[in-house]
Amino acid sequence: MAVPDSAIEERFLAATGPGGQNVNKVATACQLRVDIFALGLHPETYRRLKLLAGSKLTSGGVLVLTARRYRSQEGNRADARERLAELLEKAEERAARRVKTKPSRAAKARRVDDKKGRAVVKAGRGRITPD
Repeated sequence: MAVPDSAIEERFLAATGPGGQNVNKVATACQLRVDIFALGLHPETYRRLKLLAGSKLTSGGVLVLTARRYRSQEGNRADARERLAELLEKAEERAARRVKTKPSRAAKARRVDDKKGRAVVKAGRGRITPD
């Protein structure tokens, strides 16, 4: 799915983690903000996206992804866009419809016979009464 550039806003933040002196001087972490209403998603896709995104989705319909895995802006930008694509791909997947099944008459009969057999075995474990 192609995401229009007008729906995406990128910000670069000071990242945490590895990077030495560089991490204090350069804003390398990428925060991707996507207006999901501008994507024109199908209602079912939107519902699944809301479930998948969880707390990453604001009440205003903005999806916020922060990437800080790499030490460069380009790496983090690519990572954020890749994660966005994966999230949208997952949201578009439909769950397979469940086909209802029921046990056959023979299977029900076997289950009842097995239950009766177990009942006989358990009844045989009781106390012996002298006659």
